[in-house]
Amino acid sequence: MCATKMVASDVKSPVHSVKLSSMVPPKVTGNNTEHKLRSMDLAMKLHYLRGLYFFRSDAVQGLTIFDLKKAMGQTQELYPSASGRIRWSESERPVIKCNDSGVRIVEARCDRSLDEWLVATKEEDGGWELQDLLVHSQVLGPDLGFSPLIYVQFTWFACGGICVSLGWAHVLGDAFAASSFINMFGTIMAGHAPPKSLHAPIPERPKFPAESRLDTAPSTVKRVDPVGDCWLVINSCNMETYSIHVTSQQLNHITGKYGLLGESKTSHFELLSALIWKSLSKIRGDGGPKVVTVCENNVRRELNPLPSNGMDLSRAEVNFSAAEAEVSDLARQITEAVNENGLIEEMVGRDDGKLDFIAYGANLTFVNLEGADVYGLELKGQKPIFASYAMSGVGDEGVVLILPGPGNGNEKSGGFGTTVTMVLPQAQMAELRKEINETWGLLP
Repeated sequence: MCATKMVASDVKSPVHSVKLSSMVPPKVTGNNTEHKLRSMDLAMKLHYLRGLYFFRSDAVQGLTIFDLKKAMGQTQELYPSASGRIRWSESERPVIKCNDSGVRIVEARCDRSLDEWLVATKEEDGGWELQDLLVHSQVLGPDLGFSPLIYVQFTWFACGGICVSLGWAHVLGDAFAASSFINMFGTIMAGHAPPKSLHAPIPERPKFPAESRLDTAPSTVKRVDPVGDCWLVINSCNMETYSIHVTSQQLNHITGKYGLLGESKTSHFELLSALIWKSLSKIRGDGGPKVVTVCENNVRRELNPLPSNGMDLSRAEVNFSAAEAEVSDLARQITEAVNENGLIEEMVGRDDGKLDFIAYGANLTFVNLEGADVYGLELKGQKPIFASYAMSGVGDEGVVLILPGPGNGNEKSGGFGTTVTMVLPQAQMAELRKEINETWGLLP
């Protein structure tokens, strides 16, 4: 079931004819079903993920919006929390009521061809200001109980190609959960839906004693002023999003340049994070941040198909100037970062989720998404020619996402490089791009 309405759009925008509708699951979820949010979920509630998937025309030839909506409805049936809405428990702790309210579907048209669009995004400072036209800007609230947790936008290009975008509230789960959800949509489009719901119970959240056992508060999250029913980060400066693609040849060049070719323990994530840490430290002129946050997939996370926030947030700290440090030393600190998930769970859980925090941008934050199946969405057996994720609701210190490059969604598929997406204070971005150009030699 769905209801559609037209939305007025800027006539000068290349993206137009925007329609909004709601798509609900085809079967009703059981009465009073709730998705209990863990403290780690609530620590992420002010953050949002934005995923983009670009397909050539032959990947959607013959498909209609009805086909796409139908598959999205069936996907929600497997993920009851995805079509739910925020409510409050008796203790006033936020929960997701699985009430089948549905995801929001956005349909749009673009006057440009897919190739013209991709060229334009490269020419226009990394492209995310332009890319924002393809993914709905999502914030939960102020009518929090009626705000969809997910927006899916289908934008058709003049050539017949399409962009499928995902606007995902991080309170639902991390980027691994978000990509799994949209990949399942593709699986259902191909007629291979699992036989039953993926819904599974969330383990009871831990009980904490009245007296805190925290020796020190975790540094990987930061308490912010109360946001009420509008889950939105208020920044003290303008933030900018910028993406670059680092090819496998460039990665090899950088690895050799810093003498890390024989360092099998240094991953591309650690190397690129260390380089950006050092570069930003030079730009800021104060020796750089001494503490950064490292966010990586928890290899010990349970094989629970239900979306959740299962990544580790760890603290990496130096007692020397990051601006003057060796890249290898900074990479080592990232490797040895100390996990703070337990501290975060206790701090957020102690007040029953009533206080507000940010994680991304509390410190300069590096997010390792190299293992995420970003290229796992398939339409008619074809993978996207380009896919990427960005983030909104980021604190002033900024965030850096390290993702698989084009065609590198499978770990075994070889060297198509890495996509680096940064959300940083606008005043620092131009200098960082210059630093990357001079130090890495990546930009024209």
